[in-house]
Amino acid sequence: MPIYEYACQDCSKSFEYLVLGGKGPDTCPKCKSPRIKQQMSACGFHSKNSSGQTTSTSASASSCSGCSASSCAGCH
Repeated sequence: MPIYEYACQDCSKSFEYLVLGGKGPDTCPKCKSPRIKQQMSACGFHSKNSSGQTTSTSASASSCSGCSASSCAGCH
């Protein structure tokens, strides 16, 4: 069951939605507008060394300085 990122074209709210059976959201959870658009999601990963410590994450390549999130959905 994939989680997709969406953005409302009316209020600019970004949100994630668990897609069941291939059906996405009908409306924005904030303003209830039907004008929503699926966003391109960033792939998240963590690389670990032999002792299990995280050595890098996909967020470390983020254009946001100091960002440690695995997705930009909550930033905008």
